[in-house]
Amino acid sequence: MSNPSMRIKDHAAVYPKARRIRFTFGEPQPMSKYFAGGDMVFSHFIAGLSAGFPPGEESFIRSVVRMSGKITDPDLKRRATGFTAQEATHGREHRKLNAKLAALGYPIAWIDSSRVADRTKQLELLVPASLHLAATAAAEHYTTVLAVRVLSKPEIQALAGDDEVRNLLNWHALEEVEHKSVAFDVYRAVGGGEAMRIATMAGLLALTVPLTAGGLSVALALDTYARRHPILVARQARTLFRGPIFQGIGRELARYLRPGFHPDDYDTSELLAEWQRELFGQDGQLVDHLR
Repeated sequence: MSNPSMRIKDHAAVYPKARRIRFTFGEPQPMSKYFAGGDMVFSHFIAGLSAGFPPGEESFIRSVVRMSGKITDPDLKRRATGFTAQEATHGREHRKLNAKLAALGYPIAWIDSSRVADRTKQLELLVPASLHLAATAAAEHYTTVLAVRVLSKPEIQALAGDDEVRNLLNWHALEEVEHKSVAFDVYRAVGGGEAMRIATMAGLLALTVPLTAGGLSVALALDTYARRHPILVARQARTLFRGPIFQGIGRELARYLRPGFHPDDYDTSELLAEWQRELFGQDGQLVDHLR
């Protein structure tokens, strides 16, 4: 990657565009339950992450749409349109994976249920639109940090196990990097302030560890095989939380708390160009997934 202290001067030149893409899971070779190389804990972690994407991204879309009437800059309008299109496509493809994972016994269907969706929408209407958008901008920093790690660390690439799951995660990560500053720029453009931006991220940071560990613990407790192998689960959990996904991630997330922070302070242009070629260039890995 390029020197992270460099700032992209023309971040508006990156216009996110949804790719017409399709993934197939468990075809022709059936997926094994512990698809992440046989690792129970990491498989449950990916399943929980994937389950949260469709409802989360629909909420992100609503937060931007709520403020779309206040966006006056045509470049930002175009970027916001690309952002919502990409997020909608992410939700659709993750739902395919989630259906397969639910069929394998992962207890994730409730996360994307209509009941939860209805309550989420009701809650969104109770908070100011600016706070909803601040939460989206903060969450987009989370997804960008994770995406950069996925794309830049070969050891994480190896962890995914199932080839099509890896394809999905790489595509999703690429597009997260492509639109990393859109929600942030919309928030700024409609008058969002620094105090709310920083406080919102501070709240999310405080919830990260308990929500991640708690959700993973519940999922593993519901897994009969995992309950029969507590020592192996403990060993795999230690490997996950001390491994390349989480090691040092707190520092990267906390960058957002710095006054004057902007997502494009950290140049991901070389990483982005590399993976655009890798996935969608001539003979790219996912060219045959486009439709």
